[in-house]
Amino acid sequence: MDIGVDLGTSNVLVYVKGRGVVINQPSVVAYEKNSKRIIAIGNKAKKMIGKTPESIEVVRPLVKGVVSDYTVTERMLKVFIRSAMEKRTGVGRPKICVCVPSGVTEVERRAVEDAVYRTGAKSVYVMEEPLAAAIGAAVDIEEAKGNMVVDIGGGTTDIAVISLGGAVESQSIKAAGDDYNASMIRYIRRKYNLLIGEQTAEKAKIAVGSVYERPEDITYVVKGRDLIKGLPKAITITANETIEAFADTTSHILTAIHGVLETAPPELVADISVNGIVLTGGGSLMYGMDKLIKEKTGIDTYVSDKALEAVALGAGMSVDIAARKEEA
Repeated sequence: MDIGVDLGTSNVLVYVKGRGVVINQPSVVAYEKNSKRIIAIGNKAKKMIGKTPESIEVVRPLVKGVVSDYTVTERMLKVFIRSAMEKRTGVGRPKICVCVPSGVTEVERRAVEDAVYRTGAKSVYVMEEPLAAAIGAAVDIEEAKGNMVVDIGGGTTDIAVISLGGAVESQSIKAAGDDYNASMIRYIRRKYNLLIGEQTAEKAKIAVGSVYERPEDITYVVKGRDLIKGLPKAITITANETIEAFADTTSHILTAIHGVLETAPPELVADISVNGIVLTGGGSLMYGMDKLIKEKTGIDTYVSDKALEAVALGAGMSVDIAARKEEA
């Protein structure tokens, strides 16, 4: 009956013990402005972004890993958790472990906890994302050894040095996947006088987005509105030119990684130089992210096999541990 929830800015993943990740949907909600009636949640709502009439509003209830619209977040979670509970065996109310970025305030943490309690949970445990990501990526966090995890999500990038089951040094920065989308929109507007939407930018990022030069360049066709003529227009962008478009966001992430390494205890940094850096989250799948971090830090860097699901898996696996700690 244990459920792990990765409450992300871009996606909500729900892990059910014994079943794995049963829900992986965008954290997007569409509702009628007047009646506040919810029309669509998840994939259906995401397809509506930028295409709705005035009477319908499409929102992301989580901004930069923080609950921005409490009521909508609660209603979205209820739908996802109920759907997940239909896929499990057993009865009764579940124990839920939910993840938050490492830099959230006590008020923000409480807002997430309350929203999850209202879905009908028996007990709620709030866990920091980098810890959950490390567990989900099969890193032994209980050892007296330093491990470094970089979780590049949609709204935040969480970096932590973990040892003996806790984060010794951590930092959460608001530079992540959504910022790469915004950088793509700005770059194409500046260079090609073409205005594109958020969804188009995300598709282009997934198709050709790179932070490190590719040996064989690839291209992608982007469609939008010509800002001079006001008419539809298509242009072709290459993977290697996205490196320039993404430079600002990438340098923020690299600076934060350097910062955490600089302030971490030297014994743990020595361990990290042997064990390497583990990358999780959707942003880690960008071409060359591991190569770039290795080049800039001199430390071997690996992308987890379960990069997208690591936080939800770790949260689900941690419910028992968290429950035992509370009982003790």
